[in-house]
Amino acid sequence: MEPGAEPGPELGAVLEAVEGRGGGAEAVERVLARYNEENRATFRFDPADEDKRKKLCEGILNILEKDTKTSCQVACLEALRILSRDKKVLVPVTTKRNMQILMKLAKLDTVEDPLERVSEFPVIVEALKCLCNIIFNSSVAQKLSLELNLAAMLCNLLQKCKDQQLVDDIKCFDLRLLFLLSLLHTDIRAQLRQELQGVQVLTQALESSLSVRWTEEYKAAEDRDRPPLSLQETDCAIEALKALFNVTLDSWNVHSKNESHQFRYMAAILRHCLLTTGPTEEKTEELHSNAINLLSNVPVSCLDVLINPSSQEETDIKYNGMNMGAIQILLDFMEKRIDKGSSYREGLTPVLSLLTECCRTHRNIRKFIKAQVLPPLRDVSNRPEVGTTVRNKLVRLMTHVDLGVKQIAAEFLFVLCKERVDSLLKYTGYGNAAGLLAARGLLAGGRGDHWYSDDEDTDTEEYKSAKPNINLITGHLEEPMPNPMDEMTEEQKEYEAMKLVNMFDKLSRDELIKPMGVRPDGTMAPLEEAVSQYQTSKQESSDSD
Repeated sequence: MEPGAEPGPELGAVLEAVEGRGGGAEAVERVLARYNEENRATFRFDPADEDKRKKLCEGILNILEKDTKTSCQVACLEALRILSRDKKVLVPVTTKRNMQILMKLAKLDTVEDPLERVSEFPVIVEALKCLCNIIFNSSVAQKLSLELNLAAMLCNLLQKCKDQQLVDDIKCFDLRLLFLLSLLHTDIRAQLRQELQGVQVLTQALESSLSVRWTEEYKAAEDRDRPPLSLQETDCAIEALKALFNVTLDSWNVHSKNESHQFRYMAAILRHCLLTTGPTEEKTEELHSNAINLLSNVPVSCLDVLINPSSQEETDIKYNGMNMGAIQILLDFMEKRIDKGSSYREGLTPVLSLLTECCRTHRNIRKFIKAQVLPPLRDVSNRPEVGTTVRNKLVRLMTHVDLGVKQIAAEFLFVLCKERVDSLLKYTGYGNAAGLLAARGLLAGGRGDHWYSDDEDTDTEEYKSAKPNINLITGHLEEPMPNPMDEMTEEQKEYEAMKLVNMFDKLSRDELIKPMGVRPDGTMAPLEEAVSQYQTSKQESSDSD
């Protein structure tokens, strides 16, 4: 038997008790409690007992349909949650009747009844956990969820949790179920966004989990002495962030004034979230990671609320009179993810994309970040990719094997340079930037499509004195090298030149390489085509003169 697999001999006795052949309700509760304890960490099951487990699920649901005491209901639901980890036993479970039984126990069948009986809370939590497992593992259950209008009932339960005590677990699993439904079923995602005011409901749940207090519109109070969030509060906030991410996908195109207000309100809460810590460093990172993912869905025009006019407190991270605390958190998060050295596509690209869009749209954010990432150059003795500064780390990513990672790293630096090729090359060298420039058609120089302010970069005296000796390809200072051709005769030079031409010709004929050139518009093309276009362009220019 594999480690972690369920012990088989107990199953027959459990099934007998559940089917009424081994005593009454107390015996069922006792046997199930023992089964649950032994299988708490079981995730792999013996295929030989599959039929028994299916019958056990049916028997448990038959008990749950009747009025039984709370402790027995909890034991039954815990057993069903364990069994529902196995996709193969869910066929008899995923019927409309059985889903309705679980929804009733989770208080998802009544609109008016408030959450008053604290003794029922464990039953509600376990029923929600069962629904999470079943919906995650069964496409049939996902379709039934839409038919049974489960999303609307979950939103209603979430509203009941508002201003209630001792309901954090209920709220957390309600949010997790909304996350799963919005992830697995696009129709439910659309229903949440369009019919159920899902963005507003989930944003309020997030605000409640973070205990946000407002000092003015779009500005939350910052209490520096506030203790970290509890584990329950952090988990609730994370689940709300994940559900909101699904519901707000494709929301960049905001039309109405009300939608703009909703997203600015959300961004203000997310700013507060970035300035909040969880019970552990790992939980804080998970909280911030999900906040960053959601910020990527917020229209960039609404992200100005991430920076507020700074107060007079000396501990504020200020720039140009604005509080940059949240932006500093994003920068620190980015560097931490770079230093991890793995999972760049999932872990690093969201924060890099967010920072790139913020810098492209908001001048103060761009100037604050550039001052830290690309400060004025002084020491250019090392290559741009060598070293431990944030600039060095980002330049190394420009030649990363993952195309998406190197593209977004290069784009971020390019935007910090106001999309000016000469400025980018100064900080990265031509070799590191060639991929971006080729993709953007800027190999011949120039600048990108976006407009930026006309303030100019100022070079340091150290850079100005070193500039004539900087290798443009590598981007660093090199000592003048002796020219090997100085001691050659003209005949030797001609011989070496023809030798090189013949080598390139052979490689080209064998199709090992393809000579390329730069068109007048800055894009790459086969050499013959590039030369032809230059000649045509030159001819047209002389004709016009």
